[in-house]
Amino acid sequence: MRWVSYVSPADGTERAGLVRDGEVRAPSSTASLLDLIETGLDAAAQRASSSPAEVVALDGLRLLSPIPRPPSVRDFLCFEEHLRNALKALGRTEMPEVWYEQPVFYFTNPAAVRGPDEQIPVSPGSSLFDYEVEVAAVVGKGGSDLSPADAEAHIAGYTILCDWSARDLQARESTIGLGPVKGKDTATSIGPMLVTPDELEPYRDGAGYRLAMNGSVNGRHYGGGSWADIYWSFGQMLAYASRGTVLRPGDVIGSGTVGTGCILELSGLHGSEAYPWLAPGDTVRIEVEQLGAITGHITEGAVPVPLR
Repeated sequence: MRWVSYVSPADGTERAGLVRDGEVRAPSSTASLLDLIETGLDAAAQRASSSPAEVVALDGLRLLSPIPRPPSVRDFLCFEEHLRNALKALGRTEMPEVWYEQPVFYFTNPAAVRGPDEQIPVSPGSSLFDYEVEVAAVVGKGGSDLSPADAEAHIAGYTILCDWSARDLQARESTIGLGPVKGKDTATSIGPMLVTPDELEPYRDGAGYRLAMNGSVNGRHYGGGSWADIYWSFGQMLAYASRGTVLRPGDVIGSGTVGTGCILELSGLHGSEAYPWLAPGDTVRIEVEQLGAITGHITEGAVPVPLR
C-alpha cells in the first residue's frame, strides 16, 4: 500500500488517503495517517476502496509529510561511504570504532518537518547549506527493548527524508561536544508517501533494498548510491532506538545519507567549485526508486537576531 497525507481541495483540511491508479482515496474526512496506522492500515484500505469519504486526483494535490507532526525524529548514520567521505572532507581519515559496534543517531526537530515540495529557507547565518539523500522508516507499533528481528514488524512503512544541513553552523557547534543543534534545526523534508514494507520486499538485498537513491540540483545529477549499501538495517536501528525507552507510532527513523548523497562529500572529493553549496533560487530533487521524489526550493533565511 501507498499512503499520503494531503490538503483536501474541497475544504482545506488535512486528510490521509490511499494512493491507487492515480487517485487518492480517503477512508475518513477526519482521521490522520497516524490515526489510521494506530487503528490498522489494512482496515483503512478496505474502507478507502469500498466507501471513501473523498476521491481526488493525485496529480496537482498538495502533499504533506506522511506524518506531519511526528512524536520524534531520530536520524541515524548508517552508510559507511558517506561517513568516510564526510570525514575526508573534514580532514580526518580514521573511522570511529564505535560506528561498527552500534548504530548512532541524533534527535532532530519535529517542528521543522516539511512536506515533499516546499520552500526551504537557508538556516540563519549559514553560507554552507546542504541537502542529504536519505530514506526513513515510520514506526507503526510502539515498543521497548526490541530485538532487531522483532523490530522490523514494528515498521509501518518507508519514505524519503532530506536532512537540510548548515555545515558551517554544525562544525562550529560540534566543537563543544553537543549537536548538531542549529546545524540541523531549520528543516527536514519527508515524503511524498508512506510505502508499506510488503511493496519493497522484492527488492530486499542484505541489510537494505536494491533501490537507487539520488540527488540533483537545478536539474544536474550530483550523486547517490543504493539503499542496499547500508551497513545497519532498520531493524537494528529500531532495536537500538528502543533500548531503555519507548518507541511510539509515528516516530520517524532516518537512515543517514547514502554515499555521495550530499554536497559535503562531493566538495571534499571534487572541490566546492564543482559542487557549490546551496543558495536561494536553487531547486533540489531527491529521488528513491519505489518511494518517489521530494523537492526543496531554496529561499533566503532569516537574519540571525543578536544574542548580546
